[in-house]
Amino acid sequence: MIIFIVLAAIVFIVLSSTVLKMHPLVGLLLAAIGVGVFAGLPIDKLAETIGKGFGELMSKIGLMVILGCVIGAILDKSGAAIKVADVILKLFGEKRPAFAMSVIGGIVGIPVFCDSGFIILHKLNQIVAKRTKQPLGTIALSLSGGLFATHTLVPPTPGPLSAAGNLGIADSVGVVILIGLIVSIPSLFLSTWFAGKYARKVELTETSAVEEPILLREEQLPPAWKAFMPIVLPILLITLASFAKILNFPEVWIKWLGFLGSPLVSFLLAIFFSYSLFPEYAAERMMSCFKSGIEHCGTTLVLVGAGGAFGAILKETSLKEMVSQWLLHNEMSGGYLLMIAFLIAAFFKTAQGSTTSSMVLTTSILAPLLASLGFVTPIQITLVVMAVGSGAMIVSHTNDAWFWVVSQFTGISSRDTYRTHTILTGLQGLASFATTMVLYWILG
Repeated sequence: MIIFIVLAAIVFIVLSSTVLKMHPLVGLLLAAIGVGVFAGLPIDKLAETIGKGFGELMSKIGLMVILGCVIGAILDKSGAAIKVADVILKLFGEKRPAFAMSVIGGIVGIPVFCDSGFIILHKLNQIVAKRTKQPLGTIALSLSGGLFATHTLVPPTPGPLSAAGNLGIADSVGVVILIGLIVSIPSLFLSTWFAGKYARKVELTETSAVEEPILLREEQLPPAWKAFMPIVLPILLITLASFAKILNFPEVWIKWLGFLGSPLVSFLLAIFFSYSLFPEYAAERMMSCFKSGIEHCGTTLVLVGAGGAFGAILKETSLKEMVSQWLLHNEMSGGYLLMIAFLIAAFFKTAQGSTTSSMVLTTSILAPLLASLGFVTPIQITLVVMAVGSGAMIVSHTNDAWFWVVSQFTGISSRDTYRTHTILTGLQGLASFATTMVLYWILG
């Protein structure tokens, strides 16, 4: 009965946003209440459980989501994102623009939401297409593939960050970053190949899409090392903090690196450094970045918290005990668990559109099972995060805001967006999961 109740709730979440046109927040909260009532949970504790689930997830990643959005706004308004892109394009040469755009997307997608990164860099798509005489569809899809690969697999974006928190390895974010980068590499090459082969003749709805836009002049852009710093500094500090524990650094080093390498402090340091990106009116321009970033992340915070509330209700039902007993009774191997994690996340992603919510929901179900199935070390649990992230790539279609960002900011028709973007996200998920399984065979 509980399985039927949960499946009915998932169907309701999908229909509430697609057919009934409810906001996803309403659909998730109503589904959480419905599961609680029909599963026989104590009525007087239901609201408390929902609020606790929302609040606990916000306490883990809420401030990091906000600060990540602020860094994205800084990269946009300072011209740093364009400078980063210019440097990488020169590094790879104009003969390989599609691969260069995938790499640009992969780098920018680490601290920045994929939709934000695409919006920031969509003008660059047009410039690169014009300068290299490559089809705009090829360039744009390469960028979107790169952004999506790291956005889904590499913290500090909310999906992998919240998944790591749910599974109890929030203190080992550096390990998740390192393995996430490894798992995302095949996806970057895949996006380059797929865009070059299948996006060359996509239909553009805007005939003027390849006209070169007006951007900051070269002398107005920040130096390359300053432009890279808001991206590189948090990643470097977080990674050092995690590996200080693994490599048994002196206690005082572990303490200070743990402080400086906490996602919150490292993000604040990156933002503090970013004042140097604005040679004039730095305070006023940074205030504008804060306003823009905070406004952008509001919906994301709400949906992440609502997913946490739904996950908290699922944790209180007997579903996890039933699944746990079934898994243990069937003597599930580690590889089989990774497959289950991948399939559950793929179902949630395809059904309700949000990559982050699908990762939150999936890890909420799996969290109580890991220890009993032998997944106890940070590396083993990180591989579960990778499997969940790979599943959460499959697939982006019309119930996903990312689908519409790629379509509308490139000028690709909906039909061709299905034929390119949607298929690419599915292939990326499969490639990432295959890489995860190889790593499990080597490291697990």
